[in-house]
Amino acid sequence: MPSDKRRANPKPPSSTGEHPAAAQGRMRIARALSVLGFASRREAERLIAEGRVRCNGEVVQTPATIVELGVDQLQVADQVLSTVPAHRYVALNKPVGVVSSVWDPHADRTVVDLVPSDVRLYPVGRLDKDSEGLILLTNDGDFANHATHPRYETEKEYFALVEVPPDLAEVRRLRAGIHLDGKPTAPAQVRVEETTPDGTWVRVTLHEGRNREVRRMLAAVGHDVRRLVRTRVGPVELGRLQPGQYRELRVDEVRQLLADSRATEKRNARVRPARQESSARGARPGRS
Repeated sequence: MPSDKRRANPKPPSSTGEHPAAAQGRMRIARALSVLGFASRREAERLIAEGRVRCNGEVVQTPATIVELGVDQLQVADQVLSTVPAHRYVALNKPVGVVSSVWDPHADRTVVDLVPSDVRLYPVGRLDKDSEGLILLTNDGDFANHATHPRYETEKEYFALVEVPPDLAEVRRLRAGIHLDGKPTAPAQVRVEETTPDGTWVRVTLHEGRNREVRRMLAAVGHDVRRLVRTRVGPVELGRLQPGQYRELRVDEVRQLLADSRATEKRNARVRPARQESSARGARPGRS
């Protein structure tokens, strides 16, 4: 249960000031050798000075040479390096006011600014600027797809603070689905949690990702959200992370999210043909 006491956000790491194009795999060769885990930047500079580093067969003359990972071939002495950076998976407690994007010219801070990284990270899905809590960052497109695509039905859990508790009829409406933009939301798990002097916490668990969905669902039954905290994405929980803090995902968390999403996809693939066959049997023959 998230505490209603706001904590001061840790000061974010200083930004490098790079335009996002610099994070697309293009970087100085000394930094590239560091990102690939081959050598520290200082050691890389020494290897370059000794004439032992080649890019696309040409001896590199300066550590400032720009290379593109995944495109240029790098070689140190007789060793050809793999230029595909290792995958990284990060859980971040996004503070209110931080934007869920890689770069935004109108934002003071983005989630990427809060996580120092030598590889390009991007947010997995979105969390509104006015919302807070768990957001994942990665450079693994397959993982991001499994966490966000509707067909995988990866659960997202939220705690919403409202002024008064929803009554039973309102909770049932939320569970059954609310019409937003002319289309009902998928059934959700909804539970009224504790009531505090500041309002009542409502737990909402869903597997969709519509724009401001939880806020709009609750507004549709007459409850404006005062505060919204995401506490879980699939098997990954916010835990004790404070606003602005982050941690690396454990291997078992990554594997579990992928396994759960693939199992859901297989289950749904079996259900669809059965439903189609049942519908075909029940259809009346057309008139000739």
